[in-house]
Parts: sequence; C-alpha cells; structure tokens
Amino acid sequence: MPTPYVARRVAGLKPSGIRKFFDIVATMDDVISLGIGEPDFDTPPHILRAGIRALEQGATHYTSNAGLLELRQAISDHLEKLYGVRYNPQGEITVTVGVSEALYLAMTAVLNPGEEVIIPTPCFVSYQAEVILAGGVPVELPLSVENNFQLSAEMLEAAITPRTKAILIGYPNNPTGAVASREALLEVARVAEAHDLVVISDEIYDRLVYGVPHVCFASLPGMKKRTITLGGFSKAYAMTGWRIGYAAAPAEILGGLIRIHQYTIMSAPTAAQYAAIEALRHGEEAVESMRQEYDRRRKLIVGGLNDLGLSTIEPRGAFYAFPSIAVTGMDEETFAQKLLEEERVAVVPGSAFGPGGEGYVRCSYATAYEKIEQALERMARFMQRYG
Repeated sequence: MPTPYVARRVAGLKPSGIRKFFDIVATMDDVISLGIGEPDFDTPPHILRAGIRALEQGATHYTSNAGLLELRQAISDHLEKLYGVRYNPQGEITVTVGVSEALYLAMTAVLNPGEEVIIPTPCFVSYQAEVILAGGVPVELPLSVENNFQLSAEMLEAAITPRTKAILIGYPNNPTGAVASREALLEVARVAEAHDLVVISDEIYDRLVYGVPHVCFASLPGMKKRTITLGGFSKAYAMTGWRIGYAAAPAEILGGLIRIHQYTIMSAPTAAQYAAIEALRHGEEAVESMRQEYDRRRKLIVGGLNDLGLSTIEPRGAFYAFPSIAVTGMDEETFAQKLLEEERVAVVPGSAFGPGGEGYVRCSYATAYEKIEQALERMARFMQRYG
C-alpha cells in the first residue's frame, strides 16, 4: 500500500527486473547463472596488493572530493592514449563510487524538473530510474535487431521535443552486446549539435570489444564540449566490489557533478583509488587475458544458442548474448521462469531492459566456459520440449 511518507517519484519506480528475478534464484540449488553482469574473475593480484598496501600505509582517510590527483592524471593519460581525447585532471575529471554514482551525478547536475532525456533501449536497468530520480522524464527509443541495435539521426529527430535536454547512450551495450559504429555515433553527434543537447555516454565496457573498435563519443569532432563520459574499473579489471569509477566532462559541466558529489559522497573509497592507479599503470596484460577468455566464451554461447534455434545476433562488446526466443512461442518472462524451474538455468527476461527487449532474454557469458557448456546442454533439453 502506498505511503505518504515516500516520494511519489520513488514509489512509482519499477523494481529492477534483474534483482527481482535473482531473488528467486537465491532460493534454489544447482542453478547455472547466465544472469548477473559481473566478471567471474577475481581482481588481478597486483591490483589487489596495491589496495592492501595502501591500507597498510595509512590510506584510510578522505581524499579530495574529486579523488586523488594521481588517479585523475592516470585516467587523463589513459583516455588520451586510447582515444585521443584529453581531459584536464584538475577540473575535468572526478572519481566516483562506480559508474552508478557517476550516472546519478550526471543526471542530477544536468536536468531541471520536467526536462527529457532520450534513452535508446534495450538499456541498462538504471538509466530510466536515474532520470526520474533527478526530476526528469525518460523518453525511451526502442532499437531493433534489424539494424544491429544502432541509432539513426531520423530516430533521434523523431523523439526530440522542446523539453529534450540530453541523450543517454551506453555502448558497448548491456544487454545486447552491440557496439556502436563510428558512422552511427556521428549521426548522434550531428543531432546533438543541431539541437544543442548534452550527451551522457556510459562507456564502462569500452575495453571489452571483439574484432571491432570502441569509439569514445567525446573524441568525435566537436563533441567533447557537450559530452559527459562515464567510465570505470568494474568490468575490464574485475573490480566490481571496489566501487570505483569516474566522470569526465568540460569544467563548466563537471563542476556541477562535483558539487553534488561533495555533498552526497565526499570522496570515493581511498584504497580503491590506489588500486585503480595500479590497474591503469600495469593492468593491460590482465585486461587482455580476460578479454580473450570472454571472447572464447562468446563464440561458444553464440554458436550454441543459434544451434538451438534461439536466433542470436553476434555481440561485439561487453559480455552478453541477447537471443530471440520467438521460436518457443513463449514470452520472455515465461521462458525465463520455465527454464529456471525445469532446467535450473538462470537468464534475464529482455523486457527488464526496456522497450525492444520483448521476445529476448539476456545471457551473460561472464561465467566459466564449462558452466556455459553445461547450461547449453540443459537448454538443449528444454528446447527439445518447447522449440
């Protein structure tokens, strides 16, 4: 029953489709999970030791609001080396509690009440909620498998109103695994320029791409001045529990994020910041090793799903496959529920990720190769009954 003590915008939020489903999984035995988007690797030992060493040396106090200057400098060097975009570590980068906080800061800093944010879907489950919590209005823009989940200028133009303030994109994409081409992003850039829009670009999976390049949106001509780049360490460096990310933007925009950050968080975890410095300076070999293993799993799961008749577009980034379940005649909620109950394989209904996810499920391959093989065997039995 609604209570007057909880704000309407909070009471009206839909429960996370991922968390709701895995509350059920937690009560079951012998489940192979293809659901949670978390690396199954432990943090590489040398990064772990850097965090421990920092604690042993007394790094148990606050840092500056924006984070250790040494880390901000390392992030700046990293982005320039990879993508040719240069951020001033003093004034254009702030270290955050994961990309989740960076997303919250971006929305709260940018949006006035009632302003709209265009969100291509399917997308990460937090996007719409963060817009609502900031007082904005999410405008969902469903993409389709027919165009490889790519945005076009025409689609964006059709969604723009006088209240549109920003575009929120996430590539490589969770849940589809799509990677935006440079051509598609240039179309987004053209629309953003024409309508003077802010672009929030969630690039947490930027290092996990397979056979295609990642394009940093801020590196496109003229885009740095209107872009908030969100990045972090959770996925590529297997550092989810360290809770460390960052936001990078022109000083006049970033100042707004830091103002909120200093009143809500103070500073990101200090030991985690020292671990992140080590990750950027000496983590490349570990990143590439994990990326190659994800690629091996990617080929296994995509081939296996297609062999079962579950049509799956090739994911070129992140660690998710997004198969269509149309051949079963079920909706995605029923498919996921039956697969879990009958074969103890957990996947996430595609509708949890917004419009365009209907008729699909998300399968994470951030789990052991042998577990994926077992999951495919169980799914084969399932498809013999329903395929």
